[in-house]
Amino acid sequence: MSEPVTRINVANLFNDLPNASQPIYAKLKQAIMQKITSGEWPVNQRVPSELEVVKALGVSRMTVNRALRELTAEGFLVRHQGLGTFVAEKKAHSALFEVHNIAEEIAARGHQHKSELLVLESTKASVEEAVSLGVRTNHCIFRSVVLHYENDLPIQIEERIVNARLAPEYDQQDFVAHTSYEYLMRVAPMTEGEHLVEAILPSAEECQRLQISAQEPCLQIKRRTWSDDDIVTVARLLHPGSRFQLFGHFGR
Repeated sequence: MSEPVTRINVANLFNDLPNASQPIYAKLKQAIMQKITSGEWPVNQRVPSELEVVKALGVSRMTVNRALRELTAEGFLVRHQGLGTFVAEKKAHSALFEVHNIAEEIAARGHQHKSELLVLESTKASVEEAVSLGVRTNHCIFRSVVLHYENDLPIQIEERIVNARLAPEYDQQDFVAHTSYEYLMRVAPMTEGEHLVEAILPSAEECQRLQISAQEPCLQIKRRTWSDDDIVTVARLLHPGSRFQLFGHFGR
């Protein structure tokens, strides 16, 4: 990994330490996070070593170690053996308790979304699919598989079955130009949803589609959404674990 020419002025960290009554390591974490989120410390920038921070700020090495260790665990920093600690690339993330349009999430990160339609067909529901959608066996449904990209890197395999009665023109949509979310929210607006999230190992075909190794775990989200009293769609969303994270916020 090549280090950017710009060097970090470690002494500036002291000026950025918050005045709040927090432990020193927490103040140091906050100061470093501010540098990262503001863009002053860009992605892949080598950050000061523990010793450099200790000398500049006059704090203990244990304090600095804890701050850097926690920032690494939280995904802000990444350590490379023999090279040092660097500002980590931001993972794509999605809201845990909400359903958003993936194209809009990617655009909000300042990146480009594109998709590849792999399957789009009309068929009859199997027993398992009928149970999932709350319809009778052999009920008319649609199946689709879409591969989503963020800046030319595969970020999600979207497998979906749809109740054809509630979204009758699903198989006529252009899911390269628009997402399934856009069409479904227009014809059968979501009023309720459920998520099941788990870590899995992908199949060989999924590894190929996502351009990952067979050893890389993936984050799988199984989602059902309703419009009033009817289940509109059941989706399985598969993300490479190294490129994706879920985020949730709890209020009082």
